[in-house]
Amino acid sequence: MLSLPVARNRVLASGALLAAILIHNLTYPLSAAGGAWPALFYGFYASIFVVATWALSASKGMRAAMACIGLVTLVAGLMNSYAPTGVTALAVYLSSIAYHIGMIVVLARYTFGARTVMTDVLLSATSLYLVIGSGFAALLALVEWGAPGSFVASSGTPIGWQQMLYFSYVTMTTVGYGDITPVGFYAQSFASFEAIGGTLYSVLLLSRLVGLHTSRV
Repeated sequence: MLSLPVARNRVLASGALLAAILIHNLTYPLSAAGGAWPALFYGFYASIFVVATWALSASKGMRAAMACIGLVTLVAGLMNSYAPTGVTALAVYLSSIAYHIGMIVVLARYTFGARTVMTDVLLSATSLYLVIGSGFAALLALVEWGAPGSFVASSGTPIGWQQMLYFSYVTMTTVGYGDITPVGFYAQSFASFEAIGGTLYSVLLLSRLVGLHTSRV
């Protein structure tokens, strides 16, 4: 059984990560706002998963890897904000995908490696779900970068990162409003995979939590 101070620290760390992810998802337009806003946004974004890894993982290798990826993500984001080109956009997508994969590994180990159901586990499981969604947004944006026109908005407006993030979560939750449609082969493949993965994650997590709970009875 964890001591009370340790348990509180883990709850605070997991809760802070969840709050940071929500803030990041809501403030992404700041990356294109001009002035100092992109620097503030990417500084925040590039530090979220690094700090979370230090708080939730004891692996020195994972901590070092996430610190390096976070630095690359920061540099790529700043370059794409202040001197955008096709290459800088590609760098943002690739670094973001790597950044999210690292955080997914950390959170998956923390969530599914737990032996008891506690508040920090529920918070980390929620964060993991959100990270998977934003990670897919980067992957889908990469598909659009490689094959322009893979996604079409019913309004006819260009699809930016914020719209791709929205589409990712709508797809993962299988809501499917239909205002953004994947029309390319790779776009459809990844979108369908995300929808299936989101459903399976919910089922696996629920089974895991129920199993942990019943084992204590």
